[in-house]
Amino acid sequence: MRARITVRLKKGLLNPEAKTIQRSLELLGYKNISGFDTERVFLIDLDVESAEKARREVEEMCRRILVNPVIEEYTIHIE
Repeated sequence: MRARITVRLKKGLLNPEAKTIQRSLELLGYKNISGFDTERVFLIDLDVESAEKARREVEEMCRRILVNPVIEEYTIHIE
């Protein structure tokens, strides 16, 4: 099974990386950008017998190392 974890900053927090990229795009002539954001995606292949077990393991991974819960939120999709 494959797990896809998408991690993004919580709403309302400043995203300096996204702001820098947006400014760079505008300097290159792309003037119609009204908003820009970034996300991280982790793809993890798991050898487990059920989607439920995969989700439990991935949740634990997110809590322990992949996500900073103070400033980030995440979604998990098991494929």
